[in-house]
Amino acid sequence: MLSVVVPVKNEAENIEPLVTEIVSALRGTVAFEIIYVDDGSTDETTSIVRQLRQSVEELHLICHEKSCGQSIAVLTGVKNARGDLIVTLDGDGQNDPADIPQLLERYRAEGDNARVLIAGWRANRHDTAMKRIQSRIANKVRGGLLKDETPDTGCGIKLFRRDDFLAFPRFNHMHRFLPALMLRDGGKVYSVAVNHRPRLRGTSNYSMMNRLWVGIVDIMGVMWLQARAKAPVVKSKE
Repeated sequence: MLSVVVPVKNEAENIEPLVTEIVSALRGTVAFEIIYVDDGSTDETTSIVRQLRQSVEELHLICHEKSCGQSIAVLTGVKNARGDLIVTLDGDGQNDPADIPQLLERYRAEGDNARVLIAGWRANRHDTAMKRIQSRIANKVRGGLLKDETPDTGCGIKLFRRDDFLAFPRFNHMHRFLPALMLRDGGKVYSVAVNHRPRLRGTSNYSMMNRLWVGIVDIMGVMWLQARAKAPVVKSKE
């Protein structure tokens, strides 16, 4: 029923703790699988996931030959998922898998097969002051331009239907704009406050500059997609 997609690059130290938490949060409550997509790691990420697969039957591994970026890694995971519902998690351990059941409950409140995206909202972030300021500015600018009704689109934990995601336009960095893409297709977006934790192991693959300039171009692209969108209302099917 549920596929947990975790894109990773050089997160060897975080693999086992996060897998253990995902299993603890979900086993016995919902049928699930965990799909790790290794986006060209050069550390021991791949070998650690392979070792864990011997004891965690729900765990699967897909490896990119070379790094293609987080959005493409998410796309690879979703395309290979068997679940109707997808949950994405960042692989650095800052998202808390214990929040997955509340996202699932919020989705179910909308009814079966609802075209809805449930987005995590890091109301109490455990990042540096500079990173929080950067994120606050980015969210305000993005929200003002895209009207995506989401206070924290950068939060990695999200829940959505597999079919809805695969219907979105595909482009690099699209994972940052899923709420806007869902609204563009006539769906709904709800934000749920989630736990956020400091990074305890490893180092981030992102910096302010590689987010800033790419983000400006991406926002303009998504605005163009919004302007060109048409979401028909089906009157009947016979």
